[in-house]
Amino acid sequence: MSKNLNMLLAGFGGQGVLFAGKVIAYGGLMEGKEISWLPSYGPEMRGGTANCSVCISDKAIGSPLVVNPNVFVAMNLPSFDRFINDVEPGGTVIVDSYLIDKKVERDDVNAFYIPASRLAEENNLKGGANIILLGKLFRECGFCSEEALDRAIQKCVPPSKAHLLENNRKAIRIGMEYEG
Repeated sequence: MSKNLNMLLAGFGGQGVLFAGKVIAYGGLMEGKEISWLPSYGPEMRGGTANCSVCISDKAIGSPLVVNPNVFVAMNLPSFDRFINDVEPGGTVIVDSYLIDKKVERDDVNAFYIPASRLAEENNLKGGANIILLGKLFRECGFCSEEALDRAIQKCVPPSKAHLLENNRKAIRIGMEYEG
């Protein structure tokens, strides 16, 4: 990874947006990068809005707030509508196409559509759409090495939920391997 990544992940509270952002941040940290992770919640925790800014850089990060992301992951339609026009030209957009029945109308960004919520259901990975999207993001942006990503997942899955570690690994593989 050579360029600075200024990522915005957005969706409803409870979709795991903040967890996915934390995994990305740890992935960068495991490789000695400068990182920031800034969560933002709507007034309600579950069902309200949730987004997080993640910066990964070789240099010091001036502000943890990402206003014009070069990477945007949208998990719901309100977030898609709110942030799609803020993405930098040349940026990468990853959309949960199962929940968002809309295409990116801009032709100056690279858009990827993955039915992450449906894939999570089909693979018995309840609540795993966020990590499937993370796998697709990893494939398209390579924000860290595969080894660092696995170590980040191990770090972010708490010991009380260690039984979910393999599900997270499976979800990442599904996202990485998805063609579409």
